[in-house]
Amino acid sequence: MIHYRFGRLIAASLTLAAGLGAVISASPAPHPAGTVDILVGGAAQPRYPHDGRWYVEARKGREYAIKLHNPYDVRVAVALSVDGLNTIDARETTAMGARKWVLGPHETVTISGWQTSQSEARRFEFTTEARSYGQALGKTVNLGVISAVFFRERVSTHVFNAAPSGRDASRRAQAAPPSASAPGAPAPAEQEAGAASPKAESRSKDEYAATGMGRQTDHAVTQVWLDLEDSPAHTVNIRYEFRPQLVSLGILPPVHAVDPLGRRERARGFEPGFSPVPQNLR
Repeated sequence: MIHYRFGRLIAASLTLAAGLGAVISASPAPHPAGTVDILVGGAAQPRYPHDGRWYVEARKGREYAIKLHNPYDVRVAVALSVDGLNTIDARETTAMGARKWVLGPHETVTISGWQTSQSEARRFEFTTEARSYGQALGKTVNLGVISAVFFRERVSTHVFNAAPSGRDASRRAQAAPPSASAPGAPAPAEQEAGAASPKAESRSKDEYAATGMGRQTDHAVTQVWLDLEDSPAHTVNIRYEFRPQLVSLGILPPVHAVDPLGRRERARGFEPGFSPVPQNLR
């Protein structure tokens, strides 16, 4: 089956590790660092266990990427979907039937967006359901979930001494891992929003997170042929929601609103000591 790997590691990567939290269970399995991570501003976001699932906080308006790592000694092909849509062609399929990202043994890559051509992608962006890519396509059944399913390459037990030639040689050359290159620098992190007003907070409770199609980025890929094992080696499912929804689910503690008038009533004219120098002015 034809799958894809990157000709240049611009902002795409994916990885899997044998011990990472998988499908819904009584409690999710621990996830070793660097297996499947959701990155915002280049930083891996905390993952919270709840009712047998992993959750991450969606940061509205922020771009994100998905970092994956292959812990195996053989190549893997990873079916990666966001909101139920394959990140390569936006189709809704089974994991086995999906187009997949190919990683070399112990390779780590970062997938930063929807692949829109052989050379370009559009960045993942946390947004509302109404502004999501799934809504634009009329495919909204699986909004709010990121899934990665890893299939190992079937390795032959036979040893061939003859040099590869013809079609086999072409396939092997095409599938060879590219020379190492650093992923593209993450987009500058936007300034975090301050405390929301009560009206804005009330409005945000009615909004649910989904993924939009953001800005265009260079993202060259090549096709690779692999013979895969019939069963997945590993599956990772991650739910994402905005903070108010995570609070409603009991995953994060509520943030107590500050009473501006009460704060001002407690204000005093003088405090002992001297004028401090802010860190950025030292």
